[in-house]
Amino acid sequence: MTSPPLHPSTRKGGARREPLDLSIVVPAFNEEQRLPKTLQSIRAYLKSHSFRAEVLVVDDGSTDATAKVVEVLGTDFPELRLISNGSNHGKGFSVRHGMLEARGEFALFTDADLSTPIEEADKLLAVLRDGAYDGAIGSRALDRSLIETHQPAFRERAGIIFNCIVRQITGLPFQDTQCGFKAFRREKARVIFEQQRTEGFGFDPEILFLALRKGLRIAEVPVRWAHNPATKVNMFGDSLRMFLDLLVIRWNAFMGRYSMR
Repeated sequence: MTSPPLHPSTRKGGARREPLDLSIVVPAFNEEQRLPKTLQSIRAYLKSHSFRAEVLVVDDGSTDATAKVVEVLGTDFPELRLISNGSNHGKGFSVRHGMLEARGEFALFTDADLSTPIEEADKLLAVLRDGAYDGAIGSRALDRSLIETHQPAFRERAGIIFNCIVRQITGLPFQDTQCGFKAFRREKARVIFEQQRTEGFGFDPEILFLALRKGLRIAEVPVRWAHNPATKVNMFGDSLRMFLDLLVIRWNAFMGRYSMR
């Protein structure tokens, strides 16, 4: 199914300006409670570096004050931009929207709760600056000693099993596809977000499948991570949908729905 058209940024003055070093994309649905702390952390991180940067919060049709929070914080946070999906589409749609709006040399997306601290971006960006890779994905599986707060045992085990299924169905080599902390060379990776079709939580395997299919070099990097009990991923409903998304990825590839350009 073709995704609905993306809505333009809600911030005026959308003309292209000087190039940026880094874009940070934060998908958000009803995040009025968590966003202030998250954006304060991101702002402090940017201040500690010399990046020319932007922070794009993609509001996925929130029914709370998410948009208002971003607008208020943006009055003294010039790097902050609010983008609206218009209505609720899903995390995958929001990440796609933000990554296609981004204009930094590197574009990173992160969960709104910063389960992976924003300072871990240094690890991903170091890999990209080295020039050997086009993308760097955060991983909880490569060094589990870095997990500061574990998920409940059943949920953690289910995640490990799901990753095995991902590798079997898609052929992806990664130990952790679902960590919501990934960075790319924006221009090299733009095509994968243009062709991304999955709009929900199962979008990560699709963008990685497309990345490898198009010859992008992706590094898996161990990062610190802490489980947030307020996670919005439903253990059963979303897991089933993500499994079905894996089958759709293989079907789309078989049917030639992913351009090889």
